[in-house]
Amino acid sequence: MASVTDLRRFPGFLAITLTCLVVLYAPLIVVAVYSFNASTSITNWGGFSLTWYVDVFTGPDAPKFQRAAINSLIIAVCAAVAATSIATAAAVAMTRAGRFKGKTLSFALINLPLMVPEVVTAVASLVFFSAIGFTTGLLTILVAHIVFCIPFAYLPISARMQSIPDTYEQAAMDLYATPRQAFTMVLLPLMTPGILSGFLLAFIISLDDFLITNFVKGAGVETLPTAIFGSVKQGIKPNIMAISTLMLGVSIVFVSLSWLIGRTGQNKK
Repeated sequence: MASVTDLRRFPGFLAITLTCLVVLYAPLIVVAVYSFNASTSITNWGGFSLTWYVDVFTGPDAPKFQRAAINSLIIAVCAAVAATSIATAAAVAMTRAGRFKGKTLSFALINLPLMVPEVVTAVASLVFFSAIGFTTGLLTILVAHIVFCIPFAYLPISARMQSIPDTYEQAAMDLYATPRQAFTMVLLPLMTPGILSGFLLAFIISLDDFLITNFVKGAGVETLPTAIFGSVKQGIKPNIMAISTLMLGVSIVFVSLSWLIGRTGQNKK
């Protein structure tokens, strides 16, 4: 019987782990802490205050950030719905259609946005929209977001489907259900946790995206990440830290919900 290797026993494992955690999370903690700073300084602590969170909603920059936030929410919801629908159809085809010619290629194409560097996707999207004469704006952002959100929605949906035996649908059709009824009344309810998990993941990926959005948004169109970047270029202000902390909190909540829903679905199987 093969022995299980305990990585924690390797020399330097703890030091490397702590270093990685500090590098990854220390900047986020610093931003979150200083968003409650009463001082206008971003380095000197002046006491605890919610001033900058109030400024986000009532300050002079509030209208700009509110418009950007509305744009981000609209794009994220539409992109998540479209990407999840396409990912669901792809997952059903990949897991229930058996072997077919080009299946491996199809799987590679679905997951291609995960492997291609984001800056390459951004440049390619901009070039494509320019080549077909598509005016950049909210619509180009939406199209680009749908494309790169598909694999993020596909992964939890496909994982959920692979855990559902096809004998359920076969049993339903043996009881005179049509293929459509077997899908809508048997398979779809079992897939729901994966679909919800994929939707939430696609939503937060779209909401937080900056690089691709910055390339394809066009002049005068802003989402929340690009609006934050534009403000940062003029100098880092405490209200930017407050907005960043709010976005971080939303991201943590949605990613946690995606993970919990997917796990709950697996446990109930």
